[in-house]
This record gives sequence, C-alpha cells and structure tokens, in this order.
Amino acid sequence: MHKKIFALLLALAMVLSLAACGQSVGEAAPAAEAGSAAAASAAEGSAEAPAEGALKVGFVYIGDASEPYTANFIMAEDAIKAEFGDKVECIAKYNVAEDAVEDPVRELCEAGCGIIFTTSFGYGATVKEMAQQYPDIQFCQATCADADDTVKNYHNYMGHIYQGRYVAGIVAGMKLQEMIDNGTVAADQAKIGYVAAFDYAEVISGYTAFLMGVRSIVPDVTMDVQYAGSWGDYDTEKTIATALIEDGCCIISQHSDTTGPAEACEDAKAKGTEVYCVSYNQDMTDVAPNTCLISSRQDYAPYEVAAVQAVLDGKGDTIAVDEGAGFEKGWVAMTELNTAIAAEGTQEKIDETVEAFKSGSLKATDVFKGPYTATNPYSNETIDLNEGFAENAETSAPAFGYVINEIINIKGN
Repeated sequence: MHKKIFALLLALAMVLSLAACGQSVGEAAPAAEAGSAAAASAAEGSAEAPAEGALKVGFVYIGDASEPYTANFIMAEDAIKAEFGDKVECIAKYNVAEDAVEDPVRELCEAGCGIIFTTSFGYGATVKEMAQQYPDIQFCQATCADADDTVKNYHNYMGHIYQGRYVAGIVAGMKLQEMIDNGTVAADQAKIGYVAAFDYAEVISGYTAFLMGVRSIVPDVTMDVQYAGSWGDYDTEKTIATALIEDGCCIISQHSDTTGPAEACEDAKAKGTEVYCVSYNQDMTDVAPNTCLISSRQDYAPYEVAAVQAVLDGKGDTIAVDEGAGFEKGWVAMTELNTAIAAEGTQEKIDETVEAFKSGSLKATDVFKGPYTATNPYSNETIDLNEGFAENAETSAPAFGYVINEIINIKGN
C-alpha cells in the first residue's frame, strides 16, 4: 500500500513539474539538440522564471524533438528563450495531429498567449478560422499559402528552401562527377534517386531544385523519384532507397523525415556498392558517416524571434501577411559538409553558390530553368521552362508543382 501511495505522489509531482515548465502534460517533451548553439544558450535563459507580465508565446508541433522536422522549429523556440529570457513564457504542445489542432490552440489562447506559432501545413485552415475568433492574438502558420488581408492577425512563413536543395544538389553533383572521373560510374549511366513523401508542390519543388543543382555539374544526369505516401515511415523510406540503389542510382536524396534513406545507403556501402546520400532537415552523418555528404534545412529562428519582438513592441499588426527568405536572411542553412567523403573543392563551390543567392546574382528563374517541359500531376497542365520559373514569387510556400518530363522518372505509381 505504501508503495502505491508513493508511486501516486511521484506521478503527481512529475505532472506538476511538467506543467511548471510549460510543457503539455502527457506529451513528449523536447530533447536538447546536440551541438545546437541555440539550444545551449537557451538552457541558461529558460532557467529564469518569467517576469510578471511576460509575453506568453505558444507553439503547436506535429511531432517532438525526436524527429527532424519538429526539431528545427524547437530550435527556433530555443532561440526565442535565449533572446528574450524572462520577458517571455513559452508554452508548447507536442505531437498534435493535424485533425486535432483546435483544442490545443484554444488552450493556448485561453492561457493568454499573445502570439502562437503553428507548424504543420494541415493546421492552416483551422488556425485561420480561430484567428478570427481571437483577433487580439497573432497567429503565425508555417508552410501554408492561405494568409490574406481578410484575417489581419493570421500570417504565413517559410524559408526559400529551394536554395538549400540546389546547393545540396551541387554537392551531390561534384561527388557524382568525381565518381565518373575515376571510372566508378559510366557517364551515360549516371542516375540519382529521390525518396519523396508526397507529390505536393513543396516536395516536387525541392527535388527539382536538387536535380538542377546536380545537373549544373553533371548535365546529363537523370533522376528516379518514388513517393512514400508518408512523411515519417522509416521502413518504407529505407525500402524505397534500397530499391533505387539496386536499380543503379548512385546518389540518394530525400524529402521525408526519417533516417531510412541514409541508413539504406550506409548498408549498401558496407556491402560494396559505391553510393552516397544527401539528407534533409538534419545532419545524418551520425547514422551514415561513410555516405552522407550534407543536408539542407530551414532555420525558423530569424522569423520567429522578429515576430515575438514585434508583439513585445506592441506592433503585432506589422508582421507580414506572408513572409519568406533564403540565405540572405539566414532562413536557409546547410549542415557541415562531410569533408571525409566530399569531392575536392566542394566547400568552395558551396560558399560561391550561397553568396550568389545572397547577392541576388543567382535567382529562382536560374534554378528552375532549361529546355524542358513540366507537367502538373493533378491538372495535367504543362509549362515550358525555357524562361525559368519564379519560385516563391507569390508566396513563401513553394508553388512549383510540375514534374519535368524529360529527366525525371516517377517510379512505383
């Protein structure tokens, strides 16, 4: 009996502790990001108790820090804590399904949050409706393209990730050219593979930018793409990557959220197949040290810190309806290059390309350009890319939802 009472008291203490930390009871708490300067600096700032009258800042996450998509957003929350200390009180909701977002958002509203960041595309429609119910709260919805002047406290934001994808493609292209030069791959058989979650514009835009980066180095390379039908199915992603490798793809990339493709490359390399990978959202060299070249990711901290500052200054109405940026504002970042396996001169080429994006000498119409036609998989609309496509010209969310017919092969559909 005494053990049961002790266990109940211990459980109660844990619940009270989580509540005091601003975490959602019953949901996974974020793990610290190893090697993250933002997380490290936030640890000190978040130890301070919020000052009286501190701004309450809400966050709604589709996952938690155990998966890279959400981890990137949590790093932005850490940056807010580091920047503002006891001026803010952060309240986060983790593992919120897209069809169950209303109650967590309402809880944050009723808790007195002055600004709320919602971080998954499927939240958008519900959050926009709730913004109308709470006009004094600023709602910032990532990855959507539905904000407009009719709901002035509802905003969209997303980094111009095609820039990072293109740079990652250049890294892959330089490795591929090295493989061609040393005879590992025949020039007329050069082919890369891509594990894609869904045939959404965000995904299609990403893998197209990646391929264009590769082709800027190896002009005749083609790409096989297969959709997983999920953002986070490790087994399916690994199976697809393995099949692409067996079909002759010598570099694998992904727009999906697990380490499955990277581990498939590492397994194949261990068995004697010369293959490399480019990951997304996180550095995967810990699971694929012999094959993972680099990764691109979005850095949401610049936007979220600025939005919180606007609310603290009483200028929440100045937050842009829809805002996006690339390398020039630090919204897109590359993980550290794996110099142990990267081709010689790769870092210099990365630096040169990033600087070109920053200066504006390299633009979206340069990336999405060539003697190609491309077809929308839903409408069958076909466009000509000879003049280039101005990605992110209208919205922060990607709009290029066209598959290039001549050089991309969609498999398994």
